[in-house]
Amino acid sequence: MAGPGLDPGERTRSPAPPPRRTTAGAQEISALMRARLIESRLTPNAISLTGFALNVLAAVLVWQRYFFLAGVAFIVGSVMDTLDGRYSRMSGKGTPFGAFLDSTLDRLEEGLVLTAVGAYFADVGNDLAVAATVFAVLCSLMVSYTRARAEALGVACKVGLATRPVRVVILSAGLVFARGASLGNFELLAPAVYVLAALAAVTTIQRILHVRRELRSAAVAG
Repeated sequence: MAGPGLDPGERTRSPAPPPRRTTAGAQEISALMRARLIESRLTPNAISLTGFALNVLAAVLVWQRYFFLAGVAFIVGSVMDTLDGRYSRMSGKGTPFGAFLDSTLDRLEEGLVLTAVGAYFADVGNDLAVAATVFAVLCSLMVSYTRARAEALGVACKVGLATRPVRVVILSAGLVFARGASLGNFELLAPAVYVLAALAAVTTIQRILHVRRELRSAAVAG
């Protein structure tokens, strides 16, 4: 979340241009929300479970072909997933099990929504999109797994295009602008899945190559 507001020195300066004032205002709002959350009895696990529930709702809405609403639920649920980790660090309420639960639910959420998308494509007879969705699920899991395995080996592994925020944006755009969605009949769900599958595959390869390079460098240095 955003850092604290302006320091005393900044308050004595001349008025900043509009973009900076806007940024400062957003930081103050974020700081206020952070303080209220920390003061509350809300736990990081509660936020994680709320995000999971919203993603389950998104999957159900996809199956019912309410794509716009599914996109909204998926976006809000994904924001909750981002918030829980930061909140646990800021509040000091985090636990090792909470971190494990958060990571586990993240994988389930993405898989559930993509499974619903694949079921929709199967229902309408789009075999290519079904295959792409299955491939996207597999590669998205591999993106997460390669990072976790690399870090277990002592290698930082955040490289690659298809990080979780990027995957969320791509799938959200596909849902919000899907055929029959209220924002228009753009039919972007299938293209979004194709892009997601391709980027996740590329990212998996990038991470494999990155880890190999880092481990070889460490072996030479040792």
